[in-house]
Amino acid sequence: MAAAVHLFGTHDYDDVTVADVCARAKVSKRYFYEHFADRETLLLDVHREQNDWLLAQVAGAAAGNPANADELLRPMMHTLVAKLVEDPERARVIYVNAPRMETRRRGVLREDARRFLPLLGRFGGRPADRRRQERMLLALIAGISEVIIDWLSRDMTEDPDVLADHLTWIATSLLAAR
Repeated sequence: MAAAVHLFGTHDYDDVTVADVCARAKVSKRYFYEHFADRETLLLDVHREQNDWLLAQVAGAAAGNPANADELLRPMMHTLVAKLVEDPERARVIYVNAPRMETRRRGVLREDARRFLPLLGRFGGRPADRRRQERMLLALIAGISEVIIDWLSRDMTEDPDVLADHLTWIATSLLAAR
């Protein structure tokens, strides 16, 4: 898995072969195929592991009793961006290579939105229209993902604190309309 994170984090998906992964991990192709059906399955597993790690980090930043959405979201967005800056290979696996598999990407966005929903319960209680709130969260997560992909494609040259502040503004603006 570590070899795959490195390779998918530094090369385009189409440029990484099973042989490359095996060579980097110092395992045989037979060993590889005992654990994974193919390269796509490996990337899906790697993506799931990396995305779960990132979401746990972001959710952990939401500790405490924030008084409003900004106090909840600001540390979460700063943590999100900081973790991506800290490990650009993981960032690329999560936001660049795995999204090439569009069906998986859409499922991940829906799952991330569902994970985010309980955090919003801290503000305003139960929504009047739960389906509308779910769709708003899906739009929020997808939008944040696209902004991060754009930032990654520009080699993370923008100040991470500015990016996190922009993500917080986007999130609080959308949530204010709920």
